[in-house]
Amino acid sequence: MGSERTEQADALIGELRRQAAGRLTVFLGASPGVGKTYAMLTRARELQRQGMDVVIGIVETHGRSETQALIDGLPSISRRQIEYQGRPLDEMDLDALLARRPAVALVDELAHRNAPGSRHERRWQDVDELLDAGIDVYTTVNVQHLESLNDVVHQITGIRVSETVPDAVFERLRDIRLVDLPPRELIERLNQGKVYMPEQANQALRSFFSPSNLTALRELAMQTVADHVDLDLREARTARGLDDIAIQRHVLVAIDGRGQSEYLVRAGWRIAERRGAPWSVVNVETGKSVAATQPSDLDQISSRRNTAKRAAQARQMELDKAFALARSLGGATEILHGTDIAQALLDAAAARGARSIVIGRTRERPIARIFNRTLTQQLLQRGARYELTIVSTPQIKQRSWHLPDFNRERLARREPALVLLATAGAIGAAALGKRFLDLEDLSMVFLVAVLLVASRTRMITAFATAVLCFLAYDFFFIEPFFTLFIGAQRGVATVLLFLAAALIAGRLASRLRMQVVALRAANTHATAMQNLGRQLSTAADLGQVIGAGAAVLQATLQAEAWIRINGESGPQACERNISEKDKAAIDWTQRHGQPSGRYTDTLTQSAWWFLPVLSGQDSFGVVALRFPSAMTRLTFEQRRLAESMVEDIGQAALRTRLVSDLEVARVTGETERLRSALLSSVSHDLRSPLSSMIGAADSLASYGKDMSQEDRQSLLETISLEGERLDRYIQNLLDMTRLGQQGLTLTRDWIGVDELIGAASRRLQRYVSHAKVDVDIAPDFPLVHAHPALIEQALFNVMENAVKFSPEGEAIRVAVRRNGEGQLQIDVSDNGPGIPEDERRRIFDMFYSVERGDRGRHGTGLGLTIVQGIVGAHMGKVDALPGPMGRGTTIRLTLPLAEQPTLKST
Repeated sequence: MGSERTEQADALIGELRRQAAGRLTVFLGASPGVGKTYAMLTRARELQRQGMDVVIGIVETHGRSETQALIDGLPSISRRQIEYQGRPLDEMDLDALLARRPAVALVDELAHRNAPGSRHERRWQDVDELLDAGIDVYTTVNVQHLESLNDVVHQITGIRVSETVPDAVFERLRDIRLVDLPPRELIERLNQGKVYMPEQANQALRSFFSPSNLTALRELAMQTVADHVDLDLREARTARGLDDIAIQRHVLVAIDGRGQSEYLVRAGWRIAERRGAPWSVVNVETGKSVAATQPSDLDQISSRRNTAKRAAQARQMELDKAFALARSLGGATEILHGTDIAQALLDAAAARGARSIVIGRTRERPIARIFNRTLTQQLLQRGARYELTIVSTPQIKQRSWHLPDFNRERLARREPALVLLATAGAIGAAALGKRFLDLEDLSMVFLVAVLLVASRTRMITAFATAVLCFLAYDFFFIEPFFTLFIGAQRGVATVLLFLAAALIAGRLASRLRMQVVALRAANTHATAMQNLGRQLSTAADLGQVIGAGAAVLQATLQAEAWIRINGESGPQACERNISEKDKAAIDWTQRHGQPSGRYTDTLTQSAWWFLPVLSGQDSFGVVALRFPSAMTRLTFEQRRLAESMVEDIGQAALRTRLVSDLEVARVTGETERLRSALLSSVSHDLRSPLSSMIGAADSLASYGKDMSQEDRQSLLETISLEGERLDRYIQNLLDMTRLGQQGLTLTRDWIGVDELIGAASRRLQRYVSHAKVDVDIAPDFPLVHAHPALIEQALFNVMENAVKFSPEGEAIRVAVRRNGEGQLQIDVSDNGPGIPEDERRRIFDMFYSVERGDRGRHGTGLGLTIVQGIVGAHMGKVDALPGPMGRGTTIRLTLPLAEQPTLKST
């Protein structure tokens, strides 16, 4: 049920994406001359009559008058001229078309290759950009130009088409229209000169335009249109939750890079497309060619003397092309690591839920076939629940007539020397052991030599060493000496057992080496990603993410790295090497969310490789990498590592942006809360004394002459007390402004604690006449090095708070002690209702009020917050504790005690 909902959601999302972007209409033909351009222009004229804004981006008439007549009256964009090798070439002006933004753009010949110096290498990439801009595109293409059908067309016509269009472009189809013409009628048009010039027409009739070819291509075009119609039907029904579609499960295509990889990719795509199944292409890396694909070896490409390296590099290039083809056709790609190819493929099929495995017909060695060790046999034996499709290629058919090439994996030049050196060393060591140590069984000496070679080379080299050591052992140390004849029956058994042991040990040692090399290659990716993750995890902001990401990219990929995310970029040293053309490519990459520059087909003049930093479908940054000029290509592993690292950098940037947004939201919320609390405080706590003062003043002004002296005195005292109360509130607000924005400037002086408490008590009793204070301070208590006025203010705020919540007539208690750490400790205790434990920490927050503790109905709620700021400025702390005997609250001020000054005698 969950998978059905996922498919329906994917279909709906795909439909919404197609509706959001421009829509593609393709006029498909079986061959040139069937009338695709004519049909496209006819449809354009109909749209124009309906009021649609239709503009010609580029249309090729090939001198046909009827086509030119349809062009007349349709608005068009002037072509852009590009100089190439001293002659001008006309191409479509993509920027002008984007600026014009018509509803429908006509772009002829989708498979056309643009002139060098254009933004994109192929015209279908221009069409992609138009669709991304929301412009509908009408275009034409012949069936032989589809990438997935390239091999099929080659088999039909014998002609390899070089200008191809990835089938992924057709995923953006709104409509596909088949423009068909019977082969006889098409040949007749060709003879009449309506397709090519007469001399070209005669040559075409002898090759491409034969009746059999045209019939086969016509059927292929119809099948292609039918496949897309069927796909549209399945997607539409799935999006609407209608009947389940019997979509086949995953198709796994295995390639080996030995001459048939691209053919297998296209064959696998056709199988998956017919079944409507997802598909992927994998290669199993056994470790034999890992070393040849490392960057350090790429620097040695100019040296053509090492045959093994050249073969490995050619194989890697074939794999890279095949993987790129698979991605362009919409398939997933991956490199697997393991020494058992069959098991690695079966594990990959199980992990992907595949039911079909597609492999090429392998060159089966007779010995391997006898012992059921060929890849096909192993897959058939172990993969009983899988459908195995074996695809044969013309190259394999040609090679099957020849005897197996035993030297297909040629020994590197250093390996024969190593074999000979190991054998000679074993002969010398055995001779010395026999002469000076009187050793009887010398087979172990040769076995050690085989193991040494096997641990450093390939299996075929270990096999050659074992055979050579066997012959040397027999020739020099088995009687009769210096012949290969073995006289004693025991000697025959010894030599044969040695050969078997040498072969087995050599195979095991060689396999172990290949496993180590393969694991090292597999762990390179994980180690690099782990290092990047560790560096990014400590990055607190976007600048640190950019710095850490660029540093790890440079160290891991051995390339210059420059990153721009959300307008912030770095490092500056690399930015100086970015030209204006590079900046244009950077902007294009971020705008379209696609790679460009070196190693791509877009803006290839740049020496940098630009990768977009994506968040879903949106691009919010670019990573630029510049590899050494000698590195003309990147391996699949290098590409995958770079793309994975860029993805992690993007995730880290998103994390910092999210944290920043959350912090801004938190600060905004806190500011709003404080603003509301302040307005509430001003409206209540400041308004109350003002109202009292205004009322008393109005009473004196209106009725003063009729009042007694005692009443007038009472009103004047009210004005005075309320004015002092208002002054305290305003002073608290000013103190909070100083604490929150400007900080406190401490002017310290030596003063006695009793003086500070006495000054605060007298000030308190002036405001609260009934206040009583009991002071408990040890005699000869040391002086305090502090700001006297600020500490007095802090003590006053605490004592006033305590009096406010103590029952009237009961004294508050102030106790001064030295704690166990040698610090000054002042406890101010009241006899009020106390503060619940879960609220004691919060009472120091601004404007926090409770009915029970030191936050009553009166006051701004700033008193203890100011105390915390003052004491904190003196490197002290304030705590709220339960009162003595469990009654009331104790506010404890802790201040450091400095070394007492030495009094000078006078």
